[in-house]
Amino acid sequence: MRICIVGAGEVGTHLAKLLARENIEIVLLDDSSERLKDIEANHDLLTYVGSPTSIKDLKEIGVDDADLFVAVTPHESVNMTACMWASNLGAKKTLARVDNYEYMQPKNKEFFKKLGVDYLIYPEMLAGKEIAESIETNWFRNHLSFADGQLEMLVVKVRENSKIVNIKFKTGFFNHDKYRIVAIKRKNETIIPRGDDEVLPNDLVCFVTMANNRDFVREEAGKELVEIKNVMCMGGSRIIQNAVKMLPKDINIKLLERDREKSFLLSEKMDNALIINADGRNMEALRQEGIQDMDAFISVTGNSEANILACLAAKQMGVGKTIAEVENIDYIPLAEELDIGTVLNKKMIAASYIYQLTLDAAVTNVRHLTSADAEVVEFIVVPGSKITRHKVKDLSLPNQVNIGGLIRNGEPMLVNGNTLIMPNDRVVVFCTAEVIRKVEKFFN
Repeated sequence: MRICIVGAGEVGTHLAKLLARENIEIVLLDDSSERLKDIEANHDLLTYVGSPTSIKDLKEIGVDDADLFVAVTPHESVNMTACMWASNLGAKKTLARVDNYEYMQPKNKEFFKKLGVDYLIYPEMLAGKEIAESIETNWFRNHLSFADGQLEMLVVKVRENSKIVNIKFKTGFFNHDKYRIVAIKRKNETIIPRGDDEVLPNDLVCFVTMANNRDFVREEAGKELVEIKNVMCMGGSRIIQNAVKMLPKDINIKLLERDREKSFLLSEKMDNALIINADGRNMEALRQEGIQDMDAFISVTGNSEANILACLAAKQMGVGKTIAEVENIDYIPLAEELDIGTVLNKKMIAASYIYQLTLDAAVTNVRHLTSADAEVVEFIVVPGSKITRHKVKDLSLPNQVNIGGLIRNGEPMLVNGNTLIMPNDRVVVFCTAEVIRKVEKFFN
């Protein structure tokens, strides 16, 4: 497979690094040699200094032979134009990063396809959606939904009061049809549980369950359902603007923005939030604006350190739910260790959506779990594939793989060792990034 990526910003660089670990030919183009220098020195890929909208430069990087062309510069018009040229020059599939919510509407999909843009991605909207989901379902860290919500993956931090701690899996305690624990994140280690493993206090636990069993999972994990009515946000980025649009109208939202001019612009655009010109890094400002009365605090400035520290301060002031945007990947384990709450990484979210276009098997969804440093993939089983030949326990799946559940004829069900997967099943697989290609072979 050959992939051309245009734009060595956060999303493009992360995607290039992700794909460079695999047997994929990657070419990364950017108009800045400085941005390309580091990634070229440390990763197995080709780089090229040139213009994304230059036909000559696109020909130079071999766009005519590209299986996938990805344009993720910060400029929407550049990305669209680059995809149009790439498609006309022979690229098989194209994807453009945009920043216009209107473009993402399904009714416009065919229009862009005619122009030569096969797929669109709006990272800030994806990140905003994750924030909105995290606020509405506040007792877990991450929530992934499959098959129109029939099957769910919930990532929960469990404490000493949880019913599931200190019980080995081989005892049979977890042998029921209410949920499956597919992975455990313990400090910097992701564990696929086996018989001798057990859940310990402060572990992040990944549950796969049906939507109607969500309350059972909550009770087992020792969590309380807290209604969130008051939310404070720090930073008026496009991520938070998208998140606020998606939140229920009955939630009271205060948004602190330190730039005075931007505050006025936000007040015109966001009619369901109170915009306050204040610096959220100032503890006294937080107190004056009532941080102690908030149910949730969201920090999405462009500074990872400021977001982490702001969420820590909010926790100390009694806020139960905190969400931090942490774009520096090296800081994510630290944020998890500090018990920040939900950690958001825009480039990881975007790269997961793009990554599914590189898979040969029939895939409807790929999501990166920031909290567990792993991938969750929803496969559609094709007739004759290897996954259908034996019961799950006899498939010799790689060690870092766990099949959580499936949807068969519209009905969700959990998967165990005796399950025989059948053609047309939609199967939810949890795996670490390095084995995803091995898993794919079972579904081809």
